[in-house]
Amino acid sequence: MENKMISRDQTFINKANILIEALPYIQKLWGKTVVIKYGGNAMVSEELTQKILEDVTLLKYVGMNPILVHGGGPEINTMLKRVGVQSSFHNGLRITDADTMEVVQMVLAGKLNKNIASQIGKLGGKAVGLCGKDAQLILVKKKGLTSDGVDLGFVGDIVSVNTGLLESLCRDGYIPVISSVGTDENGASYNINADTAASAIASALKAEKLIFLTDIDGVRTNPEDPDSLIPVLTTSKAAERIADGTITGGMIPKVQSCVDAVKKGVHRVHILNGTIPHPIILEIFTDRGIGTMFEMGE
Repeated sequence: MENKMISRDQTFINKANILIEALPYIQKLWGKTVVIKYGGNAMVSEELTQKILEDVTLLKYVGMNPILVHGGGPEINTMLKRVGVQSSFHNGLRITDADTMEVVQMVLAGKLNKNIASQIGKLGGKAVGLCGKDAQLILVKKKGLTSDGVDLGFVGDIVSVNTGLLESLCRDGYIPVISSVGTDENGASYNINADTAASAIASALKAEKLIFLTDIDGVRTNPEDPDSLIPVLTTSKAAERIADGTITGGMIPKVQSCVDAVKKGVHRVHILNGTIPHPIILEIFTDRGIGTMFEMGE
């Protein structure tokens, strides 16, 4: 009986120590903006989604200003297949014709965006679901031809971000949940890579942190070897990794977005594995960092 009491007491002490470990991080980040990009490849189960959204809600309750930017590639693929629309990619970006754009907007700005906002509401957070078309939150222009002459269709390059709207929502206690659909000056819809959108939003707000949640631990020297994780990657080394083919496919726009954000003044940028429980809490509130962090340097 005594041993059980000691064990139970130790459990409570360990929990208290975890809270104390988090204290300096809470103090440092109080009132600061944390942009989190939650990608379709990290949305692998309702249970994990719940834990991610618990993390986001907790950030708000301890005084930070979380902003959640989401993609939804797998959901888009499923719907495109259901309605019989063919889709293809070029260097990690979806080639988006008019029919594809209609499905992208329906899935991202409709189903996924409102479901995420509703789930945060169930956790006690005040979430507002937005897309780039709301109050010209994300103003874009059509992306030009790629370096090898490919027209990506209704894919946008971001021109500006309506930071005033986001700052106002955060001040009033809301958590903005943003889907990566943008608009041009004529009101047309454009697909935006969600990583690019998150980077642009974090840069415009001069966010303290930008976190990309994906389905792997971070950037690896060998993409097939989980033990080859690179804990810290400089901007120049990241460019080298893309050039030599170490970083490929959908990871290219993600890493480019990390580099752009660092260069534009975001203090800390991370790629984390969103398929483990509570990755945001592990990164922000503990002494043991996870994933890959990006910084300026050679």
